[in-house]
Amino acid sequence: MATKTKARREDLRLKLIDLAEAQITEQGLASLRARDLAKAGECSVGAIYNVFTDLNGLVLQVNGRTFQRLGKQVASAITDMETAPACERLIALSHAYLDFAQNNYRLWNALFGIKMTSDSNIPAWYQTTLDLLFAHISKPVSEIFPEFNAADTQLMTRGLFSSVHGVVLLGLQQRASSAEISRMLTLILSNISQNKVF
Repeated sequence: MATKTKARREDLRLKLIDLAEAQITEQGLASLRARDLAKAGECSVGAIYNVFTDLNGLVLQVNGRTFQRLGKQVASAITDMETAPACERLIALSHAYLDFAQNNYRLWNALFGIKMTSDSNIPAWYQTTLDLLFAHISKPVSEIFPEFNAADTQLMTRGLFSSVHGVVLLGLQQRASSAEISRMLTLILSNISQNKVF
């Protein structure tokens, strides 16, 4: 009996993640409502909160999927670039990031719309997913700045990610052309390789 209950709970968990992902894809994170999910999932609102502590926990699951897809896309952008200069790999990563954001705008935007604080209990699997994404950036960063210690490499990696994200976000919000955003990213990251401040 306990096994059947656990199986039903897991089925509902996966169903709710699928429904939430579809809702965010179609209408954005702000449209997500427990009552609507319950209706679509043919369950009670209380059943949702028996599976997830709150909607943030559900969105975290959706975001985990999105980060995995994003990680695969940026990784594929540099699959055949092992011997390419670090700067070129960073540019390829940034362009892959832009492409993902354009083609998955609402899901991508939801990655940064979730309410999280410094003391939030981030699941280990979620942090691992993020670490894998940042690892693609930190490798070329460590090649460009070999004098950096591990802590500074990590800070530079996150700083570059934040910079690229900002350019992509503002560019898409202001409806800049893909070519213009790509060119901006290329200029910024090209100068990074020359140790210039931007």
